[in-house]
Amino acid sequence: MYVGYVLWLWLASLATFAFLSRGWRRTEAQRKRGKEGDENVGSRHLGGQREGAEGRPDVIIVGAGVAGSALAYALGKDGRRVHLIERDLTEPDRIVGELLQPGGYLKLVELGLDDCVEQIDAQQVFGYALFKDGKDTKVSYPLEKYDSSVSGRSFHNGRFIQRMREKASSLPNVRLEQGSVTALIEDCGIIKGVKYKSMNGDEVEAYAPLTVVCDGCFSNLRRSLCYPKVDAPSCFVGLVLENCELPYPNHGHVVLADPSPILFYPISGNEVRCLVDVPGQKVPSIANGEMAKYLRTFVAPQIPNQLRDAFLSAIDKGKIKTMPNRSMPACPSPTPGALLMGDAFNMRHPLTGGGMTVALSDVVLISNLLKPLRDLGDSPSLCKYLESFYTLRKPVASTINTLADALYKVFCASPDLAMKEMRQACFDYLSLGGACSSGPVALLSGLNPRPLSLVLHFFAVAIYGVGRLLTPFPSPRRLWIGARLILGASGIIFPIIKAEGFRQMFFPNTVLAYYRSPPAS
Repeated sequence: MYVGYVLWLWLASLATFAFLSRGWRRTEAQRKRGKEGDENVGSRHLGGQREGAEGRPDVIIVGAGVAGSALAYALGKDGRRVHLIERDLTEPDRIVGELLQPGGYLKLVELGLDDCVEQIDAQQVFGYALFKDGKDTKVSYPLEKYDSSVSGRSFHNGRFIQRMREKASSLPNVRLEQGSVTALIEDCGIIKGVKYKSMNGDEVEAYAPLTVVCDGCFSNLRRSLCYPKVDAPSCFVGLVLENCELPYPNHGHVVLADPSPILFYPISGNEVRCLVDVPGQKVPSIANGEMAKYLRTFVAPQIPNQLRDAFLSAIDKGKIKTMPNRSMPACPSPTPGALLMGDAFNMRHPLTGGGMTVALSDVVLISNLLKPLRDLGDSPSLCKYLESFYTLRKPVASTINTLADALYKVFCASPDLAMKEMRQACFDYLSLGGACSSGPVALLSGLNPRPLSLVLHFFAVAIYGVGRLLTPFPSPRRLWIGARLILGASGIIFPIIKAEGFRQMFFPNTVLAYYRSPPAS
């Protein structure tokens, strides 16, 4: 009986082994066929049309704005096959994205895209002029160590974007296509590509080892790739002033008005952009004339005399546009096969014009990280490696983000006496010249993106304000306002730093991802 039992057990084990072996061979054959099938899938229609492996891109980029076009060109130059999909390839007509800081221009040079600011009537910008209560001061970019071609640039956003798209699509391995991406294709937690509607309305699928989403501030794809916390503190009302001279040529102008700042900067040889900041998410109606009335009666009296007539003339022409200002800290959710960039990933108040500088800096960083990789097919390993991007970008991005959001809060009018003192102290501090102006402007321009320097200058402004309050003789009331000023300054900057990530911002080299090495091919 015992022998029979052993014999039966041996026969059962043999049968089980044969069954599993056959199943393993079938699975392996299916895996190989699946792999061969995947390699033969490029961009395909849902009806089943397929392209050969030769046509499959290495990278799909969603959005051909500043970040998308620049990245497509950078990766294309490195020999990658890129499929760049843009919802609308006509020239954009926007009232933001028109001022490129010197730090951003240097990134443009590094990418080989500096000729994109040529032949579009772009204007050089050498600094800023500030106006407050009838007084003004000029602060210049610290450009002494740079070539004469290095400066800020201001232009029509649409012209610049079109030049970037032309440069990217001039590469034979970059395919630029108009289409509206509706969804990411996911399989077992890995992004495999995108679904989009082509120009003729066909539903199309496109596959690539890496999909980069940079479809702008109104992105409909970001929710699956990050944890968005979007704040909309204000709106810009945009006008174009024609044939007028700025008080300080080739400078941006910031008027510390009530309730919030007004910006002026040249966008061509005979046009000046005016952006009126309106706090909150609701603005007066343009259609029924409330906006024109608001601009004439409330804003115009605060405009410098030299620009007032041109401002009123621009209102009469009726070409008024609005744009919500958004702020969103970078909170990535690393996803194999996909990456989020540009305004879809990270936004700050556009007061300081730092958005394009951050985007181009990110493009340079991603391009350098991908350069040593021959194959992007191992999505999990690539995702783990690209986590370093989120840490390496922090010194530049967090400095510009924090300065933009903090400066906006300082520049807004407030009934609080402490915040009024902070605003005046900021104006007076920048008026001192020397390191008091060159330091903050170097931060704003992207030439010296150091978070610690930002914090030191910010609290130097606050301490300077307290010193003004206590001169010549302190009083209990002034001491109280001074204490509230310091508390108010802390209440502005520390929440922004917390959102950016204190450790990544100030001590990025203590983060493990900082040291990630490229995965083996």
